[in-house]
Amino acid sequence: MPKKTIKRFLPDHQKIKSNKHLQIFGDLLNNGNLWHLNRRSVAKAFAVGLFFAFIPVPFQMVLAAGVAIIVHSNLPLSIALVWITNPLTMPAIFYCCYVVGTWILGSSKQEFVFEANWQWVVNSLSTIGPSFLLGCIVLATVFACLGYFGILGLWRYSVNKEWKKRQDR
Repeated sequence: MPKKTIKRFLPDHQKIKSNKHLQIFGDLLNNGNLWHLNRRSVAKAFAVGLFFAFIPVPFQMVLAAGVAIIVHSNLPLSIALVWITNPLTMPAIFYCCYVVGTWILGSSKQEFVFEANWQWVVNSLSTIGPSFLLGCIVLATVFACLGYFGILGLWRYSVNKEWKKRQDR
């Protein structure tokens, strides 16, 4: 069942509550519904986490936590899914975002070499920025929808399978 599988990989909720960056949410973190695993909260958590994983902003986890609180999704899962874009996967994912953006805009791909400084970021916003940002928004939306409906379908399949097993016994 997805609930048991997900529960094994989630961090402890006390550890998340004590995170210094999440203290801005104060008593909102005491809402018990943010910590329960059910079909709707997990599906919403996948949507929130996957959406913010593709958005290239600092403090993605804090933004995901804020939206998770607003839409009553599972908070630990929303935060954990943001880490799909980590330092190892980020270059490939963001390059795919750029490629999708150039395809949608119909522009040609421009050669660029990444430099880890603020001046490169500012200069790139005018050259590759529009394609990259559009690709990020599109892929964030697509993967959020796929995650939401995929979890709903997987959860329903799993429950039906368990019911069938129970009936056969």
